[in-house]
Amino acid sequence: MKLSWRSYTLELSHPFKIAHGTSQTRTAVLLDLDGGLGEAAVVPYHGESVEAVGDYLKSVAPLLADPPDSLRARLALLPLEGSRAARSAVEMALFDLWGRELGRPLWQLFGLDPNLAPPTSFTIAIGEPAEMAALARQSAMPILKLKVGDEGDLERLDAVRAARPEARIRVDANGGWTPAEARRLIPELKRLGVEFLEQPLPPAEREAYAELKKLGLPIFADEPIKTVADVANWAPYVDGVVVKLAKSGGIAPARAMIDAAHGLGLEVMLGCMVETRLAVGAAAHLAPLAEYADLDGPLLIKNDPFSGLDYAGARLVLPTGPGLGITPAADF
Repeated sequence: MKLSWRSYTLELSHPFKIAHGTSQTRTAVLLDLDGGLGEAAVVPYHGESVEAVGDYLKSVAPLLADPPDSLRARLALLPLEGSRAARSAVEMALFDLWGRELGRPLWQLFGLDPNLAPPTSFTIAIGEPAEMAALARQSAMPILKLKVGDEGDLERLDAVRAARPEARIRVDANGGWTPAEARRLIPELKRLGVEFLEQPLPPAEREAYAELKKLGLPIFADEPIKTVADVANWAPYVDGVVVKLAKSGGIAPARAMIDAAHGLGLEVMLGCMVETRLAVGAAAHLAPLAEYADLDGPLLIKNDPFSGLDYAGARLVLPTGPGLGITPAADF
């Protein structure tokens, strides 16, 4: 097998400000493995870089030069150390090839019903209250995920709720609050009818999550949830976890994390980074397993070169082509 890759700049439709910083663009590394496709999201606050992704791919290329026939044996070749985003990208490509060889989309080979995929939320990054309210109105999406973690969060939330009284709202602080801020703001989130709160505190504050959980608003952990062990370790402190391919290292690890979460009585939101339809489409094949979806990456960028995953409002229309079912533009 021949493995090739290149980096690609994703142009955001609007500046994307979260507690970790502000982005005008994001970077992805796109790879081709004998026609199987994969994408690695380069997210610095997860410790990823183009160099780290490239180092992982260079180490894997000789392992896949003459791989075994079975998918299971091929997956077993992939090192667990190094860039998780790069491992996820290679896994995507291997699953893509497997599905193409069998002539079926992954969701079908997994025995899942695409009609059971939950509707996706639409993310609105941190901005001025009037700006966030305007974006909420323009989106017309029924489920909004509001980024917070900066001064003036309550004013932002009030403005969006006033602009969209009918919307389902979720809030993501990306670890940007202190325990005192979270205790003060959670009753306000309940007043505003927020469905759940994602990552209110930094991962290091895990013990403080136990107190927040008592305040009656469901809390999900995101940033620290990268392995099945993480799911188990966080289960006593939260109501749910956010599973993303780029964090977990691929489709198979993500599915194992979903199963573990359900076994431990947790709900699951299947999420994504700011990614194209390639990576988000790969995740979407697992969406019927999750209670919630935050798979809006392609809706946040202007230059997605892929097709195959579609949106009917908030409803995910899963790929029907074999493998990932994702196709690059002819001129890409």
